[in-house]
Amino acid sequence: MDQDKIERVYTSYAGFYDRVFGKVFHEGRESAIRNLDVQPDEHILEVGVGTGLALPMYPRHCRIVGIDLSEGMLAKAKEKAEAHRLDHVQLHRMDAGAMEFQDDSFDTVVAAYVVTAVPDYRKVVNEMIRVCRPGGRIIMLNHFSNGNKVIAAVEKVLSPLTKHLGWRTDLSLGTVLEGTSLHVARNQKVNPLRLWALVECVNRKNGHGFVNGNSAAHGTPEHPSGNGTTAYSNGNGSGRYSHEPVS
Repeated sequence: MDQDKIERVYTSYAGFYDRVFGKVFHEGRESAIRNLDVQPDEHILEVGVGTGLALPMYPRHCRIVGIDLSEGMLAKAKEKAEAHRLDHVQLHRMDAGAMEFQDDSFDTVVAAYVVTAVPDYRKVVNEMIRVCRPGGRIIMLNHFSNGNKVIAAVEKVLSPLTKHLGWRTDLSLGTVLEGTSLHVARNQKVNPLRLWALVECVNRKNGHGFVNGNSAAHGTPEHPSGNGTTAYSNGNGSGRYSHEPVS
């Protein structure tokens, strides 16, 4: 499915997404954020923020930037940000495969139900690695094909059908991570029937992400910020956030 069709599909979902998918995926989102151990002033990017279901779950002492390609989904996310007065949240319409942020702009990047819903997962994963600082964390919450041959065969059959709905079922975690600088620090099953995985990776690009021989999965050193004009910041246009698209 190409990018324009995916945008149309998810914009069509925007009006009922929370009612249909909200409860099904709630446990996974909650688990992902609960286990983040977010530090004060930590800079977090949520890729594919959708209708913003996860935004109220983040602590207010961090800074959140959410991006999504779907105008309809993003409009719902903005409504939630306004309703909950999330002054620490910025929202931008942006292609996850070509982000408008500088390198190393974020401490943590979260992608919930995204990797299998984009036309080119490699571009998206590479972009997440680029904008995440060395030694930072990349969190993926997704269904990945497993080693069970029977289940894998069913997933392969279903994938052409589910692609028309906006996602695929035949992508494995190993395939997603192959050739990248990501090291899996945690991998747990979540959601009903444990069909989804919560995968926390350390971004070991440029040889970083190690402390005394062990992977460092946390910490928030200073890093370069973006520049340009303010996008959406809870409707106030204050421009107080540094992670704005590069103009």
